[in-house]
Amino acid sequence: MSKAFTKESDADDEDGEAGGLPPLPPGGKNYITPQGYARLRAELLDLMDNERPKVVEAVHWAAKNGDRSENGDYLYGKKRLREIDRRIRFLTKRLEIAEVTDPSVHHGGEQVFFGATVTYADEEGVERTVTILGIDEAESSRQQVSWISPVARALLKARVGDVVKLVTPAGTQEVEVLRVEYPAPGAHA
Repeated sequence: MSKAFTKESDADDEDGEAGGLPPLPPGGKNYITPQGYARLRAELLDLMDNERPKVVEAVHWAAKNGDRSENGDYLYGKKRLREIDRRIRFLTKRLEIAEVTDPSVHHGGEQVFFGATVTYADEEGVERTVTILGIDEAESSRQQVSWISPVARALLKARVGDVVKLVTPAGTQEVEVLRVEYPAPGAHA
C-alpha cells in the first residue's frame, strides 16, 4: 500500500505536547494577563488566516506533482500542516479556559498577587526579580515565572518585608520579599 494512504503515528497528533508547557493543575484555572491573552489570540488568528492557508496551498500544489511517497514538498507540507493544526487546537482550548486577570488592579499594593513583579533576597542576600504570569505566557529568559512554579507559590500572598520558605531541589531556603510592583492601569507590557 502506498505510504500516502497510511496513517502516521498517533504520537504525532497528540495535544499533550503543547509546545513543552506544563499542564494546568487539576481543577486549576488558566490565569493570563490581558496582554498574554491578546498575544495567544493573535497567534491563533495568524495561524488560521495566514499560515495554514499558505501550507494547504503548497500541499495542494505538491500533490499535483505525482508520486506523493517521494515528494519532499508534499511530505514536509503535510507534517507542517499537522503541527499547525495541533497548535491551533492547543491555543483554542487554552483560550476557552483562560481566566483573564488584570494585574494593574493591584497597582500600588504591597501584597503579591498574580501579575506582580517581585524582588526578593535569598539567605545569602542575593536579590532576584521575577514577574508572576500565566503558564502560557511566562518566559524564564525574561525573568518571568508561571503562577504554578515553586517560587511563585512561595511568594503569592506575601507582603513586602515577609520572609517565606522556598522549597527547591537543593532544599528549603528562606527568602525575604523586598519590593512588589504592578503595572499602572492602562499601561501595556
